[in-house]
This record gives sequence, structure tokens and C-alpha cells, in this order.
Amino acid sequence: MSISLSSTAFAAGASIPSDYSCKGRSVSPPLAWGDPPTGTRSFALIMDDPDAPIGTFVHWVIYNIPASSRGLPEAVPTNGQLVDGTLQGNNGSGKAGYTGPCPPSGTHRYFFKLYALDDVLSLPSGPGKDQLLQAMQGHILAQGELMGTFSK
Repeated sequence: MSISLSSTAFAAGASIPSDYSCKGRSVSPPLAWGDPPTGTRSFALIMDDPDAPIGTFVHWVIYNIPASSRGLPEAVPTNGQLVDGTLQGNNGSGKAGYTGPCPPSGTHRYFFKLYALDDVLSLPSGPGKDQLLQAMQGHILAQGELMGTFSK
């Protein structure tokens, strides 16, 4: 099952504005999604860059987003835990929260992948993408994707 994922900052397949990159404030863009399937207890989102020269670079790992949420605001704080209980894992730089696009050369693709889950996940502090994906196995009810591009 799929769930819609969009941003008011950029259209699917379009360039991500520099404000959300290392050339700007490097804050997360606003994201919005549609109603999830019945039984959704939380959401998780992973943003990564499969075009990085060292292999896929992870820009954001965020999970246990409340089931009542229908999006994330611009500039989500980079705290490990947010006020509403949302948790953030470690990105490819080993830090909690979002880190903006900053490709060394060329145009890269950045994938925001949203997952509607039938559970609230229990993970050790600061999980990476692989730990989150493993914990989500068997719990994904729906997923959606938004891809944007960026070049310096």
C-alpha cells in the first residue's frame, strides 16, 4: 500500500532549494503526507542519497512520529528526542537529526522515504538507517517516497 508524500518547498523530481542544503541553513524541508491505513501506530522517515561517491549517504533517520501526524514542519530540531516523542537516529555524519544535501560534484538524487508502521519502535539511542530498517521489518503498512535533486 502507498501513502502520498510531498513538500511545499519542492515538487517531486525538482531541485531542493539551497536553504535546505549545506549552501543554506541546512534545515529540514516541510513534508506532508496523506492519511495512513487503519492500524498505523507511528511513522518513520529515512532520507538518503544513493549517488554519493562512497555509497548511499544517509541524511536523516526519524521515527516514532505519532500516528496522528500528517507531516513534519520546516527546520525540525536536531535533538535526539522531540517534544511529541518522535525520535531521531544518527545520519551518515554520526549526528542526530537532519543534515542537508552537499554533493561534492554533479547533481545527486535525495530520497525521502516514509513508512506507516503498525508499532511504536523500541530501539537503542541513535540508531542508524540499517537498525531502523531491521526494526521495521514486518511492521510496514504503507510507504511513500519523494525525490528531489541538488547540485552545488
